[in-house]
Amino acid sequence: MSPYKFYDSVSGEEYTPDLRQWKPKAGLFTMKSYPVEFPAERIIKRQATMWRYEEALPITKEESSISLGEGMTPLIMLDHEKPNFLVKMDYLMPTGSFKDRGAAILIAKAKEMGAPSVIADSSGNAGTSIAAYCARTNIECHVYTPSSTSEKKLAQIKAHGAQLHLIPGTREETTNAAKEAVEKEGVFYASHVYNPYFYEGTKTFAFEIWEQLNFAAPDTLILPVGNGTLLLGAYIGFNDLKRAGVIQKIPKIIGVQSEYCAPIETAFREDTSVSSVENKGTKAEGIAIGYPARGNQIIEAVKNTNGTIITAPENQIDRAKKNLERKGFYVEPTTAATYAAYKNYEENIANTETVVMSLCGTGLKK
Repeated sequence: MSPYKFYDSVSGEEYTPDLRQWKPKAGLFTMKSYPVEFPAERIIKRQATMWRYEEALPITKEESSISLGEGMTPLIMLDHEKPNFLVKMDYLMPTGSFKDRGAAILIAKAKEMGAPSVIADSSGNAGTSIAAYCARTNIECHVYTPSSTSEKKLAQIKAHGAQLHLIPGTREETTNAAKEAVEKEGVFYASHVYNPYFYEGTKTFAFEIWEQLNFAAPDTLILPVGNGTLLLGAYIGFNDLKRAGVIQKIPKIIGVQSEYCAPIETAFREDTSVSSVENKGTKAEGIAIGYPARGNQIIEAVKNTNGTIITAPENQIDRAKKNLERKGFYVEPTTAATYAAYKNYEENIANTETVVMSLCGTGLKK
């Protein structure tokens, strides 16, 4: 039996992860804390992947890695005019986005539990990652995605052997279709939103930054937020580092939403619970989530770091993308939206602060 446990975010009831249960009775599954360590002298001698932090990951000694080499992406200056502004190049992951961090752990756990088949839903990048790691482990994969998803992302999902289910309508309607299939067929729901193991992978984003900054935390993080898989992962990761006593303070988190789909920013600004909003259509499709299931958890995390949520002006996304391209970074519109929002907000950030922004996905998919 797995030593790792989930608990209900509302009732606190404890659960042992299994193949069929994807949601508890009252709230959402959350990972129960477990002991973590960061033995730097051993870490630095290991292979340069995210699996080097084995003492802080929910993997057993018997469990074989399904790695495609994900992790330890470069952390570099965006340009020499702002030496304290750094970008984490997660678009250099095996399938071209940061989602590989979460998919690697999630599908490793699915394999460990003996899942013969999984269902996932995605606007593109998560589906690609889940499909790739299922291919790596010979697990049958079904990916539900909006019919409006870019052809290049769909082609990549199919290339990894996954069965595509194109759903007309919104991202939320795609999720609902996947949930219905999960309930009907009783298979493992490889959800990057509902399954805490996914966040146990994305938290390695924080571990790598800590190591790359010579075992220190930055002052501020600039991160896109739709369903919050990177933002919550980063928050969990830096909390793990703090809990282990290797950093003293968690970085301030600045989350970015599209102005055309901003349920979390609206709730944060109005100090209310997150409610559903209409997706008015945005180039930043990766964060166009009208009702993020973990929206209130995201707000709590941001507030706990004294951070904030800001929006990206739609009419500045293309210009931001071109600016990044002129600096040598070919990224997708969601990353460009993050940069556009930062440029509007940067006067609020001191030049002395060490700031890290994620470059989440490659432009080759669009």
